[in-house]
Amino acid sequence: MSDLVWTRGVEWLAAAASDPRACKRDWDRGEGIALLEAGRFWDVLSVPDQLGLLTLDLLWRPTLPVPGPTLVDTAAHRVGFFLPPDPDSKWIGAGLRHAGEGSWVAVPPPYRSTRFLEWLIPPDGTGELHSPTTLELALRQANGSLSVLAPLCGG
Repeated sequence: MSDLVWTRGVEWLAAAASDPRACKRDWDRGEGIALLEAGRFWDVLSVPDQLGLLTLDLLWRPTLPVPGPTLVDTAAHRVGFFLPPDPDSKWIGAGLRHAGEGSWVAVPPPYRSTRFLEWLIPPDGTGELHSPTTLELALRQANGSLSVLAPLCGG
């Protein structure tokens, strides 16, 4: 990614902080993690990592737009998909966690990983997010594939 894309990604993501300047300073020092409030610019749908990684793979199709920002938490074994804010969202399923208004999300800066948090697809500053409908279809397909594979893998 170019420096301009990184800069735009940082500005876009930091805008969700109550103090964007302090957020950017936190990213550059210490642990490099900022807590940002969901629900204003984006929500996050967090799923178990196996489901999330397979879903992201399904979203990388030439016929689909480039997937939106996606974060992996290797310590918690979760993948987070950034979606448009939706206070009426009703994501239901085993292991699904929806972070919307009133929720806080730990994020590293778009330009580097921090301990256990890493961007699989960093924000590019355009504000593009995952389409909820496209994401739901990919999650359903990935879940179906995992259901078929589990007995074969002894799961």
